[in-house]
Amino acid sequence: MKKLLSLASMAVLAIGILAGCASSEETGSESASGKKDNFPDKPLNIIVAYDAGGGTDTTARTLQPFLEDELGVTVNIINKPGGSGWVGWNAISNAKPDGYTIGFLNSPNFASGLVNPTMEKQIDLNSFQTIGNHVADPGAIAIRVDDKRFSNFEELVEYAKKNEVTATATGVAGDDHLVTLKLNEKLGTKFRVIQFEGTAKSRAAFLGGHVDILITSVGEAYPMHQEKQLKVVSITSKEKSPFLPDVPTVADAGYETIISQSTRGLVAPVGVDSEKIEILEKALEKAANKAEHIEKMKEIGTQTLYLNAEEYKELLEQDIKDIESLKDLLGW
Repeated sequence: MKKLLSLASMAVLAIGILAGCASSEETGSESASGKKDNFPDKPLNIIVAYDAGGGTDTTARTLQPFLEDELGVTVNIINKPGGSGWVGWNAISNAKPDGYTIGFLNSPNFASGLVNPTMEKQIDLNSFQTIGNHVADPGAIAIRVDDKRFSNFEELVEYAKKNEVTATATGVAGDDHLVTLKLNEKLGTKFRVIQFEGTAKSRAAFLGGHVDILITSVGEAYPMHQEKQLKVVSITSKEKSPFLPDVPTVADAGYETIISQSTRGLVAPVGVDSEKIEILEKALEKAANKAEHIEKMKEIGTQTLYLNAEEYKELLEQDIKDIESLKDLLGW
């Protein structure tokens, strides 16, 4: 009888073990500390809020294979242009907070939209969890190589003081728009802004002769400058760009108040598990700082600037404060 009871007890124990295993499989494998050790185990999507072929898209696709190496899964780049970036940024904030949909924020464009009182916004900086910054890209002022009216920055400024000159922008109070406004305010120029949905469209209009000058970033202008499709006449930074060392800066011309840069970093919708954010943050740090990745970024003329999640949030908060200080210039 004792032997029968022992066998029965063993059978019950075995059933309990199997049930426990099944329960573990249904709820997801977790370590003793509760950490989900299988994240990520399926493709991850990165939303870019601008057209394919633009600066953010190009740098995202440069980073893509290095992130895939670190995460061990496929990383898809999803372009969601529109609303000067807000279609994509809303899509990031509204995504399921499971860590599988993240995206790039572009600042100061994002910061400007938050400060702009004319915009109806359902989200703010608290709608996101920062993962880390990827790029810091100073602005570039470019002219067509065959333009007979001006051949350098000084000539452009003098011409624009007497004549209206159209300039590209990709969003109200974006980095490119702010450069133009500051030029008009500080130098008395007559630049007139023409807004476009993304750099790809503004670049096409400029190259087609429909807009006089292109205000963009060094990363976006660099390949075309090298191929002599355009001529960068000034960089909106204090120091010369290592990619365009022969191009003077606005500081060289004595206009330090016109300094501007664009940053691009990764964020997730608020509510993603902190351990998943940590995994993504570490993957970005390793991917961004790999020598091969940095070399690839140099090839496209874009400066890598990795910042961790906390540092990146501080950068965005400072951008918002800086835009708030420009309300009078913007008519807000």
